[in-house]
Amino acid sequence: MNDLWIIMKNELVVTTIIFLLLFIKIGKGLKNETLLPLIQFLLLANLLQGFFFNKEGLLFEGIFYSNTLIIVQKNILSLGVYLISLVCSDWLKKSPQLPEFFILMLSALLGMFFMISSGNLLMFYLSLELATIPVAAMANFDLHKKVSSEAAMKMILSSAFSSGILLFGISLLYGATGTLQFAEMSALLDGSPLQMLAFIFLFTAFAFKLSVVPFHLWTADVYEGSPVAVTAFLSVISKGAVAFILLTVLHKVFLPMMGIWYNLLMILSVITMITGNIFALRQQNIKRFLAFSSIAQVGFILVGMTNEGQLGISSVVYFILVYIFSNLAAFGVASAISSQTGKENIDDYKGMYRTNPFLSWILALALFSLAGIPPTAGFFGKLFLLTAGGAKGSFWYIGIAALNMIISLYYYLRVIRSVFMDKNDAPIEKISVGRSATLGLLLCGAGILAAGLFSWIFEYIRGILN
Repeated sequence: MNDLWIIMKNELVVTTIIFLLLFIKIGKGLKNETLLPLIQFLLLANLLQGFFFNKEGLLFEGIFYSNTLIIVQKNILSLGVYLISLVCSDWLKKSPQLPEFFILMLSALLGMFFMISSGNLLMFYLSLELATIPVAAMANFDLHKKVSSEAAMKMILSSAFSSGILLFGISLLYGATGTLQFAEMSALLDGSPLQMLAFIFLFTAFAFKLSVVPFHLWTADVYEGSPVAVTAFLSVISKGAVAFILLTVLHKVFLPMMGIWYNLLMILSVITMITGNIFALRQQNIKRFLAFSSIAQVGFILVGMTNEGQLGISSVVYFILVYIFSNLAAFGVASAISSQTGKENIDDYKGMYRTNPFLSWILALALFSLAGIPPTAGFFGKLFLLTAGGAKGSFWYIGIAALNMIISLYYYLRVIRSVFMDKNDAPIEKISVGRSATLGLLLCGAGILAAGLFSWIFEYIRGILN
């Protein structure tokens, strides 16, 4: 029992917060001005407890396991959820269903925690559903907007389709190996046609969740129709969790079949980067713009995954940490503007620097990091990913990825030019940013710089694997 309380500490804390919010909702309730700071305090406590009293081990005969790397991954996701509660606080304060929103978000986070710690395919599937279904309800949180309902419908349909594909792949894999345990499965894989087919189905389900081209068609519509806080959660937390578990599946379970998935990842990463960049060039809605930007970023994550060694794992984990800071800073600015003005088009951002210099600089810093410009952390994140991807000497592959970085630089700078250089007779009025949102944006900006300037963050992640 002592091992259970410590090894499952993160899951138990999140569950406790969920029940606490349920009791608050069932009772007399609290005003948003009182409840939101309480929730932010609880999320901060959840983040801090993840750094203390941790223990590695197995539970339930290997169905659930934890190690130092998994603990770091869970802490990164907890950090992202806490930052969302800060940077989107202006919108959250206006929400009439604030407790329900965080109950759904924390339920999805709980599913992600169980998914990352899964040592069994059935446990993984149940965790993935827990991490997905609440997000579909969150996408429909703007009940008065038709596009929000459409986003939820597209989200649930695409999720149901990918879940069906995943279950079929699991059934084939079980039939081919006779086990659902990750630890036992690797030794039983020999690359037979049935195992290859099972892997393709499993990877297709992951590709849906990660928005890998050509399984990305739901992404832009869902991002545009959902509230900004939900879009930020989908873009950062959901993708980060799926990337973490995909690392485990590829590098530990399917490592004997690396000759197959290495070529598959190379092809899909190139297609994903190119498609995301091309479509991002022509977007006017800021959320659709960030949606296709995130698709292009997933292509770079796949580049790092092609390296099966420690550099590949550490570069992906580090990049997701950097991606959380960068993307949440951009979404935080979009949330502040959208919640107070309702404007979401990039053309509306023209001349914003004259009236909102703080938001403009945070947005510029975030976009510089997403583009991979030094000394922001995004530069080092992409450098490590490309270094990991080029370990096998595929220089043409790394050359294509580098060219895509140049293409992405154009459309990121297009937004920055609109904010700082373009003239606008009616620029966005002065935005009153609350204390919580200001703190969140400052933390994101500091994280972008600190993760790039201080090398010990990457070295710590790599040292865990050693």
